[in-house]
Amino acid sequence: MPTPASPAIPPRYRRALWIALAINLAMFWVEFGSGLTAGSASLLADAVDFFGDAANYGLSLFVLSMGLAARARTALLKGLSMAAYGAYVLGQAAWNGFNGVLPEAATMGAVGALALVANLSVAALLFAYRDGDANMRSVWLCSRNDAIGNLAILLAAIGVLGTGAAWPDLIVACVMGALSLTSAVQVIRHARRELVSLKPEPLHAHA
Repeated sequence: MPTPASPAIPPRYRRALWIALAINLAMFWVEFGSGLTAGSASLLADAVDFFGDAANYGLSLFVLSMGLAARARTALLKGLSMAAYGAYVLGQAAWNGFNGVLPEAATMGAVGALALVANLSVAALLFAYRDGDANMRSVWLCSRNDAIGNLAILLAAIGVLGTGAAWPDLIVACVMGALSLTSAVQVIRHARRELVSLKPEPLHAHA
């Protein structure tokens, strides 16, 4: 059976990925430094997510001109990285909770708001491509999860300010970790379906 032709990649999608890559790299440094200073598990989790997304966008750009099979394998790799990120976030939240780290609400709120603007901009750029192949879908899910995570960070900052306790920050970090894990499952399943569909039929099927 002939291999299905790979759909053409819109030039605007390539440009959108370059813009997303630049935004995510910049926000990684902003949130990483702020997360360390503020002692916030949710900010550190989001910083690592920004770095992972930047790597994912770069990888997506690299395979854009390749066939559907290469893009599906890349999506599979990204799904595994999303799962690893989710596990890291849950571990970081557990460590902060065990050590009684109280984050700075003001820093969480300010940086969370900036990150929300950045992620909404990226999500708007990629919204039109959310129903594409597994690679496109993985990119869209990363952007969507980031925007949801930033809204949650703002709520956590309000919670920390109002209660004087760390549990709102820890809850948000756990939710972000769980969201990453569930999205990873979606991406991995989609990529595996594409890879299976590309396998040639066995000869005895035509007998």
